[in-house]
Amino acid sequence: MDHTSAASAGLDPTVPHPARRYNYWLGGKDNFAADRASGDELQKLFPKVRLGALANRALLQRATRFLAAEAGIRQFLDIGTGLPTADNTHEVAQRVAPEARIVYVDNDPLVMVHARALLNSSPQGQTAYIEADLHRPGDILGNPALRETLDFDQPIGLMLIAVLHFIHGNGAAQPIVRELLDALPAGSYLVATHATSDFGTPEQQALYQQLIAQGKPDVWTRPQAEFAELFEGLELVEPGVVPASEWRPEPGAEIPARSDINIWTAVGRKP
Repeated sequence: MDHTSAASAGLDPTVPHPARRYNYWLGGKDNFAADRASGDELQKLFPKVRLGALANRALLQRATRFLAAEAGIRQFLDIGTGLPTADNTHEVAQRVAPEARIVYVDNDPLVMVHARALLNSSPQGQTAYIEADLHRPGDILGNPALRETLDFDQPIGLMLIAVLHFIHGNGAAQPIVRELLDALPAGSYLVATHATSDFGTPEQQALYQQLIAQGKPDVWTRPQAEFAELFEGLELVEPGVVPASEWRPEPGAEIPARSDINIWTAVGRKP
């Protein structure tokens, strides 16, 4: 996308955005020089960050397939959508159940432009798109497009994939997740992934804390215990809280070292 198109979409291409940086790490082309520079800078400090992005994306696809094929979920609320790549949530879900309905939410205008253009539902299902910020869950829950697309009397799969670590502050993510879950009916599922420093070397952890003190990174990592608290009151699906690459991997898949992934994952069912 060029700068002229970006300006018409209401965004500043000179300011890096996590969704476009993630797209760059995944090998996509929907990013700007500022996003690539931000991605390269983080990769220089944390060389395995691209592997983590790839593992996270693969987890999204496996978890969506699990919800659609094994748990019988036919509705999905995907917050922090990111830029479309191959096998997005609705594509994976509708491959199993063509009637599946998906609402995508993101706060980047570029994501919404591409989503509306590229994320086409199957004829039997439906997709909708909301431009909103996870920091204000009430805006998401109160959006008319959400209630027009999803039936809140039936279970919903809430997908919070690599988005909660943009909520800064100890304990700050839990009330947001709780507000979203409280609005969902019994039988709904939460799928979440989250960056962590748990597997970093002491030097890497010290570097990260130094960067946080300087206000530099937009990612706020959380330890396993705090991530697990997001699933309080839910029934964890086996194998529980594990790195992204270790949650129900494909048969024969090579499992990388945990220090190469640095992303916690879990899936939980609301009783």
